[in-house]
Amino acid sequence: LPLLNRSTHSTSPLLSLFLFILFAKGDLAKKKIYPTLWWLFRDGLLPDDTYFVGFARTKLTVEDIKTACLPHMKVTDEESEHLSAFFSKNSYLSGWYDDDSSFAQLTAHLSSLPGGADANRLFYLALPPTVYSFVSTNIRTHCMSRKSVGWSRVIVEKPFGRDLQSSQELSAHLSSLFTEDQIYRIDHYLGKEMVQNLMVLRFGNRIFGPIWNRNSVASVVFTFKEPFGTQGRGGYFDDFGIIRDVMQNHLLQMLCLVAMEKPASTCPDDVRDEKVKVLKCIAPVTGSDVVLGQYVGDPEGEGPSKLGYIDDPTVPKGSCTPTFATAVLYVRNERWDGVPFILRCGKALNEHKAEVRLQFTDVPGDIFGERCQRNELVVRVQPDEAIYLKMMTKRPGVYFSPEETELDLTYRRRYKNVKLPDAYERLILDVFCGNQMHFVRSDELREAWRIFTPLLQQIEGEKTHPIPYTYGSRGPNEADDLLKRVGFRYEGTYKWMQPHTT
Repeated sequence: LPLLNRSTHSTSPLLSLFLFILFAKGDLAKKKIYPTLWWLFRDGLLPDDTYFVGFARTKLTVEDIKTACLPHMKVTDEESEHLSAFFSKNSYLSGWYDDDSSFAQLTAHLSSLPGGADANRLFYLALPPTVYSFVSTNIRTHCMSRKSVGWSRVIVEKPFGRDLQSSQELSAHLSSLFTEDQIYRIDHYLGKEMVQNLMVLRFGNRIFGPIWNRNSVASVVFTFKEPFGTQGRGGYFDDFGIIRDVMQNHLLQMLCLVAMEKPASTCPDDVRDEKVKVLKCIAPVTGSDVVLGQYVGDPEGEGPSKLGYIDDPTVPKGSCTPTFATAVLYVRNERWDGVPFILRCGKALNEHKAEVRLQFTDVPGDIFGERCQRNELVVRVQPDEAIYLKMMTKRPGVYFSPEETELDLTYRRRYKNVKLPDAYERLILDVFCGNQMHFVRSDELREAWRIFTPLLQQIEGEKTHPIPYTYGSRGPNEADDLLKRVGFRYEGTYKWMQPHTT
């Protein structure tokens, strides 16, 4: 995929003038989107003739945006002049999302920029789903680039609806305005280094092919743990809960990459076709295969850890929204039939970690007196990106006994001088280049919601009370019991050492 490098952009047929129009304000804009655009600009990955236009209801200036974003932009003293050049390419308009005249002013502003009338236009909708309809309709009516000259693309930020019905309605609305190749549903987890590495790990290595199936894999565990609670953002979180926030999107996307068959090529639709096939083989998750939890304060903790979820003043009193969930899914096809795919995620847990863990079956014909543990292949997504294979070796010395250790590829050690780009950097650059491989297609989205909607309706209809767990713990003990029941074996005798700090 060609990069949009300023030193070479005159020779690339992809490149002309670009307008990046951001519909957003708040945390995502200042912490992620504006810093990402700055990093792409700083590193020469965007053409010179790229202009950035912000649009939101709040009355702001570019200087206000700069002040809010600077703490998150990682600017060195040597880059200050370059940063000024970046913000000189920025402009901002305030207006109403459902107001025709506001969008008429926006399109007049876009056309007033150098070459703006014919420029490629990229619209980023970092907005609540409640205003998607107004904004997307007004974009289509007022702001599209002329088809004969430039392209128009729309990035849609999650959540993509609340359930199957609302997601279908949103997809139908967007498809009435834009073609599928113009819509980029962004799940930032698909931009992470180790998530993208899953395809190369699987399909670029001969050693894994013969064992990547139900004959050798006992279970697959996808884990997402955060060591903090809602911290004043409970009002937003309570509308969605941990299943919508993490499990239905991030973890399910990783499941697809682990479970799918080899695509015909790395073309985006070939890859996404195989992901959809996996999702179609998964039945809706049932309540008996789910454990839900909600964190409570730790009486012996300090600071935020003393407070539980419902102690957050932005959370409705008596809320039954889960902050922790473990769910077991089964892929009913020839490769995976009977293998549990375990999705675990939660807030206010004991550590910050996201990983994929394949646990292999026991070695047949044990000659070591049950002293060997199961092999595990672990892809650590964050923090401290790594791939390691937990295996048995002879304990060093005069002993003749097996001991757990690992084959370890820790990125910090192996790639010492390589800076891994942020997930948003990769994905926004992909949109500029027109590569949809790491974005969610409408049929993927439909199948994902089909799997989880019955469970969500049951939880909310019955007002299911989650199991309390203490802030800073591993979550409810019932979740460990569920893993044990479906065949995951945890011995607790081995711990991976973080990147060679000793």
